[in-house]
Amino acid sequence: MAPARPTRSRSGALCRQLLLALTILTFTCDACKKVILQVPSQLDAEKFVGRVNLKECFQSANLIHSSDPDFQILEDGSVYTTNAILLSSEERSFTILLYNTENQEEKKLLVLLQHQTKKRHSKEKVLRRAKRRWAPIPCSMQENSLGPFPLFLQQIQSDTAQNYTIFYSIRGPGVDREPINLFYVERDTGNLYCTRPVDREEYESFELIAFATTPDGYTPELPLPLVIRIEDENDNYPVFTETTYVFTVSENCRVGSTVGQVCATDKDEPDTMHTRLKYSIIEQLPAYPMLFSMHPTTGVITTSSSQLDREVTDKYQLKIKVQDMDGQYFGLQTTSTCIINIGDVNDNLPTFTRTSYVTSVEENTVDVEILRVTVEDKDLMNTVNWRANYTILKGNENGNFKIVTDPKTNEGVLCVVKPLNYEERQQVNLQIGVVNEALYSREAHSRSVMSTATVTVNVKNQDEGPECSPAVQTVQIKENVPVGTKSNGYKAYDPETRSSSSIRYKKLTDPKGWVTIDEKEGSITIFRNLDREAESIRDGIYNITILASDKDGKTCTGTLGIILQDVNDNGAVIPKRTVVICKTVLSSADIVAVDPDGPTNGPPFDFSLESDPDSDLERKWRLTKINDTAARLFFQEDLPFGTYRVPVRVTDRHGLSLITPLNVMLCDCVTENDCTLRTDPRTDHGEVRLGKWAILAILLGIALLFCILFTLVCGSTGAAKQPKVFPDDLAQQNLIVSNTEAPGDDKICPTNGFTMHTVGNSAQGICGTLESGVKNGGQETIELVKGGHQTLEPCRGTGHHHTLDSCRGGPAEVDNCRYTCSEWHDFTQIRLGEESIRGHTLIKN
Repeated sequence: MAPARPTRSRSGALCRQLLLALTILTFTCDACKKVILQVPSQLDAEKFVGRVNLKECFQSANLIHSSDPDFQILEDGSVYTTNAILLSSEERSFTILLYNTENQEEKKLLVLLQHQTKKRHSKEKVLRRAKRRWAPIPCSMQENSLGPFPLFLQQIQSDTAQNYTIFYSIRGPGVDREPINLFYVERDTGNLYCTRPVDREEYESFELIAFATTPDGYTPELPLPLVIRIEDENDNYPVFTETTYVFTVSENCRVGSTVGQVCATDKDEPDTMHTRLKYSIIEQLPAYPMLFSMHPTTGVITTSSSQLDREVTDKYQLKIKVQDMDGQYFGLQTTSTCIINIGDVNDNLPTFTRTSYVTSVEENTVDVEILRVTVEDKDLMNTVNWRANYTILKGNENGNFKIVTDPKTNEGVLCVVKPLNYEERQQVNLQIGVVNEALYSREAHSRSVMSTATVTVNVKNQDEGPECSPAVQTVQIKENVPVGTKSNGYKAYDPETRSSSSIRYKKLTDPKGWVTIDEKEGSITIFRNLDREAESIRDGIYNITILASDKDGKTCTGTLGIILQDVNDNGAVIPKRTVVICKTVLSSADIVAVDPDGPTNGPPFDFSLESDPDSDLERKWRLTKINDTAARLFFQEDLPFGTYRVPVRVTDRHGLSLITPLNVMLCDCVTENDCTLRTDPRTDHGEVRLGKWAILAILLGIALLFCILFTLVCGSTGAAKQPKVFPDDLAQQNLIVSNTEAPGDDKICPTNGFTMHTVGNSAQGICGTLESGVKNGGQETIELVKGGHQTLEPCRGTGHHHTLDSCRGGPAEVDNCRYTCSEWHDFTQIRLGEESIRGHTLIKN
């Protein structure tokens, strides 16, 4: 019996293997794809096994189901265990059912789990396999794998191994670069192993290069790129970006108002279930009622109720959670805190603590505080929603009161800004209201009611002295009334008795001392003559200041304005006494008259010439009226230049006239500023007045004279150095004077002198002194010509025509021009004397 047991055991194992193979064969025939996953012999519950690509089998599946209850399939193809599993040495498989509920189509995917301890094939078994290509082979390994290590990953093999002895080797990160010695390959078999666990968050993949060489170093194959991908494991907790979030939301906001957004990160592989996060609110304090909700995907917190009231609860605290694996129960989770402050809005109106107030104030008191009122407001203190604005609604029509807000206490302060009068009003009733600085937030939904209160102000009587009312009083008096005339004056009264009998008056100011004031009655008496046209009088009103006092010594001050009625006591005058007529361009001048009296005693004016019977004034002058205040003065004869006295009478509308003597200047000018008189008819003597242009011409002439003198000096210096051309007894400067109107005779003589123009001066030559003068406007010109073949040009004087010509000299005419110095001197002296006498005679004529 004993030997039979192993036989039955072996036969049972064989049966199980056949049954498994039959099952796999059955599933394989019906499955769209087969996936092999390498797993350790022992798997814990909720352990990640691997990932399958569901899209390759069925694109539109919306229902995923596993045939094995020990395994769970997620939407992204991740395979997890639901219970702890211990694998035997045999393979284990299960089917993933993919189903579309809309078109009722289904697909099956076979998953085959292989024990990682399945032994390596010997070299001989490998050689018996079918030929394999030397090409990149997809390879992956599980992150944080538990081993056993070294962990077999895959085998690389070259087809040339059938003909050669091939040695395999690898290089790259994880082999000869950091992390060093993580992978190695068996030289003879090409089996690739991993020596220790790998963290995907540190290394997502490894790109290795595989080589196949013969013992003698021959490489029959090209280097083979080999990528080892690290399959992610959900080993990282999601983390909130902040440990505590603080948000603020206004009270009474609408449902769905955004409060804020929280955010978390996960270091696991993106776009997988390991990083698919879901947010939720775990707890709210205060717990009731629940006022907030959170979007599971975006982390946005919104209000779920409109009952937020800061005056009830001003702050809420939320405990929030984020969980990966799309929030499934086995996902990793983290919590954080969110504090939500409720912002204040003006949803509470201020209300008076009392509905009525009573206060009092003395009359004639101003800028004093008489009452403080208080209000209650539940809104946040020291904000615009709490601060109050007070206003007076009724009873302040005269503007006696003002109410302001005390910024420290929020009280309303009632003040008197305009004095009250007990005699007019003994009690004032006010209605006051209050609102906030900010608008009431509920006005759109409900009509707000302003809180109001009444204030009764009692006015206290006081002895206030006389009252000067109105402060300015007037009286009308004609300006020519005789001294001693009495008139009404200023009146003040006692406000309590409405009488003026006990009032005494005193004059404070009287600029010109024109009046006196009666102490008891306040009337005035003319002390000096009144003059409406005095310089200090403005608009015909003369102001004096009056002081009124009662028996107790209390006073008031008023102004008495004396309106001076105009009297026609001033004749019209012409302010501009000197009139200039530029005779060369004009024949008249305008004159304007003014009257110091008022308009009723002024223009229109009449203008006339005031002349004696024996005078020929009207024959020489004529007046033409232009308008009510101006006339135009013409001269009627060809009067000579000079100044003339022309008396003009101006008569106002009431016949009062006044003569104004005018000084009329006839000038040879263009404008009045250029006026220059040639003859004064009263004195009958010549007079010369130089204008600015005449002065400028004189200055230019002096400058020209200095230039000519400078030329003379330079020419004399040059002539002294030259050799003499003529004998010594012949003068080298020739002077010819002609007093006739026609040109003189031409003389030809050579000279090495110079040309000189002189006006009103004497000239000295080589032979002696040549004298020439200008008397009473006469003028002569002496020209000395330097060199030969030159002609002295004519020079015009005032009323004369003199010519000094030097004839063109030459060698052939030298003898005809030889004169002695004495001959020249005698000749020129006689001629110059005649010319001087002739010029003086012409000027007098």
